[in-house]
Amino acid sequence: MDSPLGERPAVDGPALDGPVPVVGFDLDMTLVDSSEGITATLRAVLAEVGVHVDAADVWPWAGMPLERIVAGLAPGTPPGQVERIAARYKQLYPSLGVDSVRALPGAAAALAAPAAHGGRSVVVSAKHAPNVHRVLAAAGLADAVERADVSGDLFAEQKGVRLRELGASAYVGDHPGDVRAAQVAGAVAVGVSTGAHDADALRAAGAEVVLAGLEDFPGWLALHAQQLRAGKKAVPAPR
Repeated sequence: MDSPLGERPAVDGPALDGPVPVVGFDLDMTLVDSSEGITATLRAVLAEVGVHVDAADVWPWAGMPLERIVAGLAPGTPPGQVERIAARYKQLYPSLGVDSVRALPGAAAALAAPAAHGGRSVVVSAKHAPNVHRVLAAAGLADAVERADVSGDLFAEQKGVRLRELGASAYVGDHPGDVRAAQVAGAVAVGVSTGAHDADALRAAGAEVVLAGLEDFPGWLALHAQQLRAGKKAVPAPR
C-alpha cells in the first residue's frame, strides 16, 4: 500500500523523525531527452497522412498530450483521425522513438535522492504508459523507481490526482501543466528549464522552485526534507 504524506515507510539506516519526501518526476525533457525520437515518430505518422513537420515544429508542443500535439501539428484534422494518428504513433514509437532516448544530466542521482531522506521517487507522465517503461529502461533509469510507482497517459490536473494518491510532497517537471499537477496534488511545484519552457515561463505558471537542471535537485531536496520534518512545505531555490 502506498504511504501517504506524513507517514514514513520502513527504510534501512537510522530512524528519521516526521514525514519524508515522496517526489514525483515528469519524464520527457525532465528525466530524459526524448526529443529526437518523438520528432522521428511524429514525422513518420504525419507523413502517412500528408503532413510534413520538422523538429522546430514539434518542439513547442513538448510535454503536451499526444492527441493535442497531433491536432496542433495537423490543424483541421477531424477528431476521429487524430485518434487514429495517435494510435499509430503509439504503435511506431517503440521502434522509432526509444533507441535515441538519453537520460538528462543528474537524472539518476535525482531519482535516487529521496531514498537518502527515507522517501521515494515516482514517475507520472503524459506518455503512453507502456512507453514510459520502455523509455526508462532505455535511459538506464528503470531500476531507480518501483514499477508500481510509474504512471502514464496523464496530463496536468490528471497527473495531480495520481500524485495526490501517491502522497507526493513535490513534483518536478518542465511544463506549465506539471505546475498545475503539483498544485492539484498539494505538492511543491518544482520546475526545471530543460524543456521548451524557460525559467520565467515556469515561474509565471506558478512554480515555487525553478532549477536549471536536475544536477541542482539533490541540494534542494535536502532543504525540502528538513522543511517537511519541521512541518513546512516549500524551500525556494536560489535565484
